[in-house]
Amino acid sequence: MSSLKKTYILKLYVAGNTPSSIRALKVLNEILEKDFQGVYALKVIDVLKNPQLAEEDKILATPTLSKILPPPVRKIIGDLSDREKVLIGLDLLYEELRDETFELPE
Repeated sequence: MSSLKKTYILKLYVAGNTPSSIRALKVLNEILEKDFQGVYALKVIDVLKNPQLAEEDKILATPTLSKILPPPVRKIIGDLSDREKVLIGLDLLYEELRDETFELPE
């Protein structure tokens, strides 16, 4: 078994400091700090300041979280308040980051 872990590259598109943007960033940071310690890179893009980036990446609503790596690219729209839906929707297999003795609760 390889000791190397996947690195996750994520982009969070927000529109200024709206309540849903702030909540999405807060929830995402909690998920990343808890389950992805040291194996992620997150770029926050304010579409009001950088509309060309949103257009290039075909972002139609905010907040939108996009997982760039590892493939496939996945996107989820909303304030990310449902942690499990975020992990499943983006295909973030956080159990891979745990040691072999980790067991999921039943």
